[in-house]
Amino acid sequence: MKILMTGSTGFVGTAMCQDLLRTGHTVCRLVRPGTAAEKSRGADGFDVNWNPTTGELGGAAVGADAVVNLAGASIAQGRWTTERKKLLLSSRVGTTRALVHALSKMAARPRVLVSASGIGYYGNCGDQVLTEESSLGQDFLSRLGQEWEAEAAKAEAFGIRVVRARFGVILAKHGGALPVMARPFLWGVGGRIGSGEQWMSWVTLQDVVGIVRFALENGAARGPLNVVSPQPVRNAEFTKVLAKILRRPALFPAPAFALRLLLGEMADELLLSSQRVLPAQLEKLGYRFLHPDLDAALTNVLS
Repeated sequence: MKILMTGSTGFVGTAMCQDLLRTGHTVCRLVRPGTAAEKSRGADGFDVNWNPTTGELGGAAVGADAVVNLAGASIAQGRWTTERKKLLLSSRVGTTRALVHALSKMAARPRVLVSASGIGYYGNCGDQVLTEESSLGQDFLSRLGQEWEAEAAKAEAFGIRVVRARFGVILAKHGGALPVMARPFLWGVGGRIGSGEQWMSWVTLQDVVGIVRFALENGAARGPLNVVSPQPVRNAEFTKVLAKILRRPALFPAPAFALRLLLGEMADELLLSSQRVLPAQLEKLGYRFLHPDLDAALTNVLS
């Protein structure tokens, strides 16, 4: 397939590009005019100029079979000031709107769009088991997810199959949340976050890549798709397993009040929020997880 991709230099995008190229696909990295994508360059891929403000796409995008939309500023980089929230919204909602507009103007449109989202869509739900049919939450990440997905879903009006991939906590050795979570343990001061009772819905980067490719190739995949392991765990269990694999103690909990002082609203929505999410649609479609079990997953990732 010829695949257009936004966010190709990011954490997931870099891994996704490498996998798609390795499996024989052609990747067209959508880049803004005047920018370079050296980090993601590969012998079998190439860059396509596009302007997210106007939606204008370079001619090299013609003939694309699929689109992977991973664009978005980092959720965890810095406090959520008013300006930061505007950037988080515009880099996702605005970019997706421009992308769908560009696709609508193509004479021969791609067959499928896999667009990123997150399980923050559901909000803080305690012990409630969440599937793709669960309702929308009420906090900032919920509103962000709703607006983000709504823009992607507009592509369905142009005959494009749309998959809204709701990513959980992605585990990888050299990127994402895991290196940050592991650092206190390596210093000997790790422990649970807050009460430790909140549920964590996680997935390895290898499975994320496999699931996105599965969604591109499987015509039955459409609508929301929870990209999480089938075995969510409480934060206390996660930290216990992480400490065991790192051979470090887990004796120093991070108090909720201290996290709120340090990070503000972000602490409640990213670290203290509880989301017990299951990949109901993936299991229905028959996806086979590479790493369904946390112990084995962390052992593989950190080896």
